[in-house]
Amino acid sequence: MKELSLHILDIVQNSITAQASLINIKIIENSELNLLSIEIIDNGIGMDKDFLAKVTNPFVTTRSTRKVGLGIPLYKAAAESCNGSFYIDSTLGKGTIIKTYFERNHIDRSPIGNMAETMITLIMAKENIDYVYIHQINDEQFELDTRNIKTILEDVPISDFSVLEWLKEYINEGLKSIRQ
Repeated sequence: MKELSLHILDIVQNSITAQASLINIKIIENSELNLLSIEIIDNGIGMDKDFLAKVTNPFVTTRSTRKVGLGIPLYKAAAESCNGSFYIDSTLGKGTIIKTYFERNHIDRSPIGNMAETMITLIMAKENIDYVYIHQINDEQFELDTRNIKTILEDVPISDFSVLEWLKEYINEGLKSIRQ
């Protein structure tokens, strides 16, 4: 995939399929350590130890429509090809944790991509799922918690077009402010 945001979208789709109701996405860019880390944590149904041991194999998938599952293996390969690492842990009935680390300035590291579009796509997919998205660049941090937004909105659905437009602008402005 050309952007890390697309990997994040794919991994979070797995969390949605695993019936998660809360998904945490945390991106940390540290220029001093030359490190980019991405952490995705969900409270879905998790995986048993046997499946967890095989999940990075591209020929292992829970899908019945095809016999390959490339999302996790490609994400792992993307991290490892940039002097990084990939970590996954899951507990049946409790959820899954995926952490990836990249050499931030590695020539082969894909750009992060459009996280505002990624978050809007996820929010539109299932409005009953809550997301906590944290993006930190050195000492600056942006945070979006859909639980807080839903509380403010009261009876207005978070998937309302005008809300989604506002959220997209809010995310873009927040990310712009931490990049400066």
